[in-house]
Amino acid sequence: MGNNLKAVVVGAVLGVSGAAFAQATPTTPAAPKAAAKAADKAPGAGKPAATTGKTEVTWWGHAAFVVKTPGGATIAIDPWLTNPKAPQGATWPEAVDAILVSHGHFDHVGETKALAQKTNAKVYGSFELVSLLGLPEAQGMGANVGGTFTVKDATIHLVEAVHSSSYQADPKAASQYAGAPLGFVIEIANGPTLYHAGDTGAFSSMGLIAEQFKPTVAMLPIGGHFTMDPAQAAVAVKLLKVKSVVPMHYGTFPALAGTPEALTAELKKTRSTTKVVSLEPGKATAL
Repeated sequence: MGNNLKAVVVGAVLGVSGAAFAQATPTTPAAPKAAAKAADKAPGAGKPAATTGKTEVTWWGHAAFVVKTPGGATIAIDPWLTNPKAPQGATWPEAVDAILVSHGHFDHVGETKALAQKTNAKVYGSFELVSLLGLPEAQGMGANVGGTFTVKDATIHLVEAVHSSSYQADPKAASQYAGAPLGFVIEIANGPTLYHAGDTGAFSSMGLIAEQFKPTVAMLPIGGHFTMDPAQAAVAVKLLKVKSVVPMHYGTFPALAGTPEALTAELKKTRSTTKVVSLEPGKATAL
């Protein structure tokens, strides 16, 4: 998200989630703990979230996801877990193996540091951004495009994105350069290959991502303004040749006006057979 609108966005959302915008604050886990009793009464509470033999993806709203693999890996992506679309009353994951952060803007870093402290997960992102997060050396896995890492049965590839990236540990401080933005390809043994594009527009090298990694599911921003809109996302789908597309980064703020319905309409124009899979925040979905 660009700095030119950040003040407007923060002002709008502070009315919804108050102090939740303080990135990676040690006090952030208090909110999920306070909601634990309500979550315990929810249907399915206390049961394992993962389905045997399946990869499950839970959308937390905006660009935040939690992926659970058949081999037991739990991977959080861009964990802004207090965004306005986040599931109400949901507790944070108790165990996380890896946290992937696409770039330094507040709506993607989110609660990365607090979640890492809670779960001891390793954090993967650009070298510059990870260096700025102030993580213990054993948890900070700063890298760059071309980096590949293995987490249980998941192989994670860092790939290109077209965006900007800056980070503010303190909203009152100046932004700091946070390295190049990233996308992530997650190859899951005996499962799908997921592509989380991060914040980006469509770019021709998505064709190279398709050729090299052959993703089957793409998580693409569709909101517009700061990222591609539905029409551009349809171009990205054509380049990626995926079977399914999961829309993200839409509806969180008025400026992010793209919708899954608009994406479906754009795909029909191109006679694409790619399926649009609209996820409900907080509901685990097998892919």
